[in-house]
Amino acid sequence: MEVSTRVELRNLRYRDYIGLKEAMVQAYSGLGGMVWEEASIKRLLKKFPEGQLCVIVDDKVVAAALSIIVDYKKFGDNHTYRDITGNEEFDTHDPNGDVLYGIELFVHPDYRGMRLGRRLYDARKELCENLNLRAIIVGGRIPNFKDYSEELTPREYIQGVKQKEIYDPTLTFQLSNDFHVKKILRRYLPGDTDSKEYATLLQWDNIYFQEDEMLINKPKEVVRVGLVQWQMRLFDNFDALVQQVEYFVDSVSNYKSDFILFPEFFNAPLMAEFNHLDEPVAIRELAKYTEPLRKKFMELALAYNVNIITGSMPIVEKNKLLNVAYLCRRDGSCENYYKIHPTPSEVSAWGMVGGNKLRAFDTDSGRIGILICYDVEFPELARIYAEQGVQILFVPFLTDTQNGYNRVRLCSMARAVENECYVAIAGCVGNLPKVNNMDINFAQSAIFTPSDFQFPTNAITAEATPNAEMTIIADVNLELLKELHQFGSVQNLKDRRKDLYEVVYKKRKRKKVVKE
Repeated sequence: MEVSTRVELRNLRYRDYIGLKEAMVQAYSGLGGMVWEEASIKRLLKKFPEGQLCVIVDDKVVAAALSIIVDYKKFGDNHTYRDITGNEEFDTHDPNGDVLYGIELFVHPDYRGMRLGRRLYDARKELCENLNLRAIIVGGRIPNFKDYSEELTPREYIQGVKQKEIYDPTLTFQLSNDFHVKKILRRYLPGDTDSKEYATLLQWDNIYFQEDEMLINKPKEVVRVGLVQWQMRLFDNFDALVQQVEYFVDSVSNYKSDFILFPEFFNAPLMAEFNHLDEPVAIRELAKYTEPLRKKFMELALAYNVNIITGSMPIVEKNKLLNVAYLCRRDGSCENYYKIHPTPSEVSAWGMVGGNKLRAFDTDSGRIGILICYDVEFPELARIYAEQGVQILFVPFLTDTQNGYNRVRLCSMARAVENECYVAIAGCVGNLPKVNNMDINFAQSAIFTPSDFQFPTNAITAEATPNAEMTIIADVNLELLKELHQFGSVQNLKDRRKDLYEVVYKKRKRKKVVKE
């Protein structure tokens, strides 16, 4: 009796996860049966359901290909798997991007003679063409390199595979599917011992790609940044403080600024009415103004057509006191960043705790990061941002003495050099006698640059007069950063010895998976 086999290629569904997991365990049985977690698959399906493909044989998931869309110029050819997937959070997925990036492809070992991988690659190509993306890019393992690494370099090994003198189960398959090797990557996927932590960066070009000419909203090369050096003063009420905020937004936006940065705890004057209370209680009362201020900033960002980094404000969430900054974009969207390192005095006086998330923010004027005051004194955070492609780092701060200010200033200048980015800092000045812990303030707001021929010799684009209320407005050229990355006199990001050290962002424990 003849048994028929039914094969179906379709988009992956959430209910397929159990079958997907079983197939992955078998596909990677020689490597511990590592699998994608259910939460990761759920995020992918939510962000980009069209890009998640699977093959069903007789109602059983036996193969899958997972993809995201990225704006490839934000990453370039020197990236890692962690960079491209945003630490497997997939915040790097951009529906308006130009490249379909393959992040996974596997076939159950019992079904590897059915050419299911080719079906999945053909479906990816069709998807790429239908979405009018210019290319498919993947980071490919070279698992058989372990057998040749004593006698061949990675380049020689790849050349041998191209000439069909060597068989590699991954690279041979990809080359037969019209992919070409763009580059050899090191430490693309840490822990891939079979490939000796090397990978090939491969590309398939969509010959039907039609580039849309942008007539408006082109990516900016030159970005205008405005900083508010805020004078601490008592206000009669909340509306009076908002009026002063709007004055600065109006003034800076009149110069066609793309960003406005306010300082840390600029709203502290509102705490004066609670000065009779214990300090932990008073700061929590101040936190009640945070949501109304956030809403007002969102209104101002829309009304004045400017992206606003709101400075920082206290907020209570789940009975915990945190320090939050908001990015209010001029398109009406809003995201937040929680200060990761509260200072010892913030912990002892207020009981403040730190946040635990760090990710870059995309805007219409470049990719930015936010670090609040003390955070900038921890170089690991800025380095993680650099690996996420941040071009401008915004640092709202509040310091009482020149010693404290210099810690923020000197560390910010170092972060600009180390990470080849711009760093903008804005602080409060003046006295606030009726508010505990906020009575004196010192600041000199500034915009710092890397230190090379393309930039000012003192690595400062602009800086304010010390301890005077004012704004500074200056342009920063994002194209100069690209030039620096490739042709700088020194190349701090490229020249890191990742064979000796690296900065790892620990989010939560998750099983690692073997990629394409």
